[in-house]
Amino acid sequence: MPNGENTPRKGEVFKNPDLARTYSMIAKEGRSSFYEGQIARTIDQFMKENGGYLRYEDLKKHTSEWVEPVSTNYRGYDVWELPPNGQGIAVLQMLNILEGYDIKSMGYGSAEYLHVLTEAKKLAFEDRAKFYADPAFNQIPVEKLISKEYAAERRKLIDPNKAAMAYPAGEIEKGNTTYLTVADKEGNMVSFIQSIYDEFGSGMVPDGLGFVLQNRGQQFNVQDPDHWNSLAKGKRPFHTIIPAFITKNGEPYISFGLMGGSVQPQGHTQIVVNLVDFGMNLQEAGDAPRMRHNGSSEPTGSKMTNGGSLNLESGFTYEVIRKLEEMGHRVEYSVGPYGGYQAILYDKVNKVYIGASESRKDGQAAGY
Repeated sequence: MPNGENTPRKGEVFKNPDLARTYSMIAKEGRSSFYEGQIARTIDQFMKENGGYLRYEDLKKHTSEWVEPVSTNYRGYDVWELPPNGQGIAVLQMLNILEGYDIKSMGYGSAEYLHVLTEAKKLAFEDRAKFYADPAFNQIPVEKLISKEYAAERRKLIDPNKAAMAYPAGEIEKGNTTYLTVADKEGNMVSFIQSIYDEFGSGMVPDGLGFVLQNRGQQFNVQDPDHWNSLAKGKRPFHTIIPAFITKNGEPYISFGLMGGSVQPQGHTQIVVNLVDFGMNLQEAGDAPRMRHNGSSEPTGSKMTNGGSLNLESGFTYEVIRKLEEMGHRVEYSVGPYGGYQAILYDKVNKVYIGASESRKDGQAAGY
């Protein structure tokens, strides 16, 4: 903050020379400046002075990984997500469940569609709470979880006329997020997301570095030491950030993402259904009113016992809302927590890119 205390006023220029110096060090010295150089030493000293646990040795030992994305085919479109320790495969699980229904005939915004969408989310999130964790510490059954056969088993648990108060997880053997997508003249497309996590990260800024430290470590399960997502040395916590991609017939089609914590799998699923089942264009698919179900079981240890709550944006009819309530859904209304969507589509026929950015978040689609 300017002078360390006041938020910028309208029209006031905010400058961050500390962050500029940090960027300059990384540009000149590469990744080693962050993980082994002066930046790492500054973070280490800052942590010691403020009671934190992160140390220079932790940063020095860190390695990033190339991971293989996983996919499912939804009515001819291959939808790609990243595997755990994130929540991307929840999208694939939801789509596999929904593929067993004639979504198109139900109609966008209908009670029937919103019901099965919500129940599919509840089912996927029970597995999310149980299985999604650091794969270096667990044999996570990703292939089974995203299989069509497993979806068929889980789909049987859905009552077409009644909301479930709780679901079992499968029995299988062993907010402050920024999304962007870019494409270039060579046909390369990138889907990218990053986050400092809850309540603008930790709120802690290491001296002279100009950036806030994230606080995703709070997404461990600290209640059950035997849980797959339990806290352990050198372990990565469950996290929510998931970039997405769609290919068709093996060729790039849409690069997209949607910010918003646990709304992300629900948002991804609704985007795909809007495009594929309801025939919306790229912008319409993001602008259309959304649902968000809250209260599912979580990888941090909480358990859904009351069915959670179904939040709806304005745009759904009262007839639909009343029918959902008759089915047993606890419908609530809130403004804001429905994610923020960005996307690029490649038009193979005309050989042009189409961009989309919605109004729920700051963002824009631009080409040059």
